[in-house]
Amino acid sequence: MTIAIDGPASTLKSEATKPPSAPQKKWRVADIEGLFALPFNDLIYRAQQVHREHFDANGVQRSTLLSIKTGGCSEDCGYCPQAARYNTDVAAERMLDVEEVITAAKAAKEKGATRFCMGAAWRGPKQRDLDRVTDMVQQVKALGLETCVTLGMLGEGQAEQLKEAGLDYYNHNIDTAPDFYEKIITTRTQDDRFDTLSKVRAAGINVCCGGIVGMGETRRGRAGLIAELANMTPPPESVPINNLVRVAGTPLENTEALDPFEFVRTIACTRITMPTSMVRLSAGRQEMSDELQALCFLAGANSVFYGDKLLTTGNPEASRDEQLFERLGIKSF
Repeated sequence: MTIAIDGPASTLKSEATKPPSAPQKKWRVADIEGLFALPFNDLIYRAQQVHREHFDANGVQRSTLLSIKTGGCSEDCGYCPQAARYNTDVAAERMLDVEEVITAAKAAKEKGATRFCMGAAWRGPKQRDLDRVTDMVQQVKALGLETCVTLGMLGEGQAEQLKEAGLDYYNHNIDTAPDFYEKIITTRTQDDRFDTLSKVRAAGINVCCGGIVGMGETRRGRAGLIAELANMTPPPESVPINNLVRVAGTPLENTEALDPFEFVRTIACTRITMPTSMVRLSAGRQEMSDELQALCFLAGANSVFYGDKLLTTGNPEASRDEQLFERLGIKSF
């Protein structure tokens, strides 16, 4: 497996992945900047057309995310309250027991979630930790839920162990455009992230990979992030788009908030460039109005994290989501 660089964006190659049935369009950063620059109504119209070609326009998948190991991370991601070096309200905690995770998974399923995601604040899992995670994956899958984990960087053979346990998706975000990455993270490179994504692809696990906007990047930076994602071969099956949650104590706590319409444009450009991917509203949804979320669904978002918390930051309560879906005529799946 190799990571090839083609123009402005990386291409993720894996012998284990069959090529698309039709030639995959290669997106230049300039092309995506052109999409961003369209009049808002024209951009949304185009995104909605693409969305309807591949998905139910009124269907949204609900996923639940549980932190199975919180805080104490050795990385220096500038947005993350779980980094041990930052003075935030997040304290390091022990890894949850398998029984605690299964109880949470059952509750998530009862509330309508169809995918259960488990996240751990590690640079990467030690083998003893991975053994417990694979047990969690097996038992959550036995409940009839899709399974996803985000565990940081994977070592040799670890992706295969997760695949054997029945893992459906591995989340590993590339966070931002290559030329902005080192302004946010210095303890691991973006190439490190692509290496883990290669391991995941080679093991036959679906890729969940997206990024964060509103970290002070330019519009070209947002276009660069989308180009990196869209030019993977194939693109990620699931693309979480996070709006920065400015947490006190992190280096990005005073970053200027992103214009809400710019966030909707980001969703629309993601949908147009990755027509068959699930586009998920992730972090930052608690700060979004119902009207903003509705615009995001119109722009092509068709997945949300559902529940009261995303790892360590807040998320709209389940009852609020139920009310919003009912008002919009949205069906969950």
